[in-house]
Amino acid sequence: MTPLPPGCASLGAPRARVPGPLALSRLPLRLLLLLWTAAATQGHPKSGPRISAVWKGRAGQDWVDFGLAEPHTVLFHEPGSSSVWVGGRGKVYLFDFPEGKNASVRTVNIGSTKGSCLDKRDCENYITLLERQGGGLLICGTNARRPSCWRLVNGTVESLGERRGYAPFSPDENSLVLFDGDEVYSTIRKQEYNGKIPRFRRIQGEIELYTSDTVMQNPQFIKATIVHQDQAYDDKIYYFFREDNPDKNPEAPLNVSRVAQLCRGDQGGESSLSVSKWNTFLKAMLVCSDVATNKNFNRLQDVFLLPDPNGQWRDTRVYGVFSNPWNYSAVCVYSLGDIDKVFRTSSLKGYHTSLPNPRPGKCLPDRQPIPTETFQVADSHPEVAQRVEPMGPLKTPLFHSKYHYQKVAVHRMQASGGETFHVLYLTTDRGTIHKVVESEERERSLVFNIMEIQPFHHPAAIQALSLDTERRKLYVSSQWEVSQVPLDLCEVYGGGCHGCLMARDPYCGWDQGRCVSIYSSQGPVLQSINPAEPHTECPNPKPDKAPLQKVSLARNSRYYLSCPMESRHATYSWRHEENVEQSCEPGHQSPNCILFIENLTARQYGHYRCEAQEGSYFREAQHWELLPEDGATAEHLLGRARALATSLWLGVLPTLALGLLVH
Repeated sequence: MTPLPPGCASLGAPRARVPGPLALSRLPLRLLLLLWTAAATQGHPKSGPRISAVWKGRAGQDWVDFGLAEPHTVLFHEPGSSSVWVGGRGKVYLFDFPEGKNASVRTVNIGSTKGSCLDKRDCENYITLLERQGGGLLICGTNARRPSCWRLVNGTVESLGERRGYAPFSPDENSLVLFDGDEVYSTIRKQEYNGKIPRFRRIQGEIELYTSDTVMQNPQFIKATIVHQDQAYDDKIYYFFREDNPDKNPEAPLNVSRVAQLCRGDQGGESSLSVSKWNTFLKAMLVCSDVATNKNFNRLQDVFLLPDPNGQWRDTRVYGVFSNPWNYSAVCVYSLGDIDKVFRTSSLKGYHTSLPNPRPGKCLPDRQPIPTETFQVADSHPEVAQRVEPMGPLKTPLFHSKYHYQKVAVHRMQASGGETFHVLYLTTDRGTIHKVVESEERERSLVFNIMEIQPFHHPAAIQALSLDTERRKLYVSSQWEVSQVPLDLCEVYGGGCHGCLMARDPYCGWDQGRCVSIYSSQGPVLQSINPAEPHTECPNPKPDKAPLQKVSLARNSRYYLSCPMESRHATYSWRHEENVEQSCEPGHQSPNCILFIENLTARQYGHYRCEAQEGSYFREAQHWELLPEDGATAEHLLGRARALATSLWLGVLPTLALGLLVH
């Protein structure tokens, strides 16, 4: 968004006209107005966030600095706990956010066992894994390119020695580690120089297994999960990744997004070629495209699994964040039941004869080994022909956006009236979080982007995100700090009852003259989330009018009126008497709708109203009256006018020009 020009922070700052050679040329001002108007037509449509909010937090309670930059961090948080563990460079931070008290931080040093290393960076111990194990915390790090682990129990650190597969050699490597009881699965290579082909391994358990080198092409692993199905022998490991597209057509996308399946009870094969390999590997393409707009999103960024509240594993929702080459994003939602059905029933891509029995990918009871013929067919044709499509009758994205989303977390919650909503928290490449509400209405999902949250005191990229539904908090880390953001940010909504309900925030409602959290209210609150006209539920059908503000100005002076655009979904118009002088559409790049008056004449005195129109919701945001002033005051304003006019020109024009170039 374009910032306000210097000197333009307050509404209605006067600009006296500077006559003669001291006056700014009319051409630059007209050019400025032209640029401003052009910038106003650019920007994000109504699919963007309705409002923008900076989470300031309570002093000392909701954010803590690291004290120095941490370029690589990993965050570990257990739901319901006030503690947040963060792994950094050679140390682990323990942040504590007790309710209603000041936050605190203490550190545990875990330096590297420095031996021969190539450069100073290689000598560091970057912590890449934090996991609860037994009564302690398992900590693993790069340890000067000798991946090692430690156990932290009651403040005491115990070295576990080198642990290949638990931590990468460099913090920049793509790594994924999954724990399930005594079993550990990993995508981390064990050898630094002769293990370059990425594999998905079982590194701790009954039999160590790995994927064949030919079944994935340069994979980037995103997420892994274990699904306990109806029969224990049928339990599955699903992992999500993206890989290079085998189709080298210039028009084909570079990446393909996948989901792979493995049987958790896989014991390897019968032959020497299959005895140490996963014999039940299959992969399927994840489709995320909008046929109506011909938009395809091929690059998987993140995955979040939302379990079914009734414990039905097939109804687990899989939220995937995808991007395209232009860094636009889409969110597609799949079900584990649909994924399971594709693997159970689809033919194999490129395989045109009858499938062997048991079919590839089938889990066998009683720890039976997979026959060699079945393994050979699956190993040479690992992709199923059928693709995994999003849920819903249209098989399209939940929504897509011009923002570049990177991470996602989803909260299933119940509003005051008992309705169920899914609230998505999506991180952007700008270091902000979008809060998006999804509601079900007849077989169709309604999606509304509530707000954009700036979670940090020092704007920075978001490195990690953790959702705690028990404490109703979002824990976010950057290279500088860790922030605790409440899910129910109701105090940011202004505009009385109408503004509270227009937010459509399922965590908030109107009660006793305030916009309050449904969790802090003693009884039911007024909410209206689904309707297109939620403001009509308020006791007072019309919002209060804006208070009248007056200013006296000399003839022929320059002046501007500024109206804060609180809602990015509304159209703001400056009306003079009955005429609309300036209109700012949704997506306007500036946080303010500004009306420039280049030369104040007798006709331009009078009442100016800034009016906001959002659907059927109409409110008066500003009301100014410009009054004539005598010539003496105009002379008094002459000195200020030079600095203010020059400030406007130098401050606004470069910003707007840059904004136009970017767009």
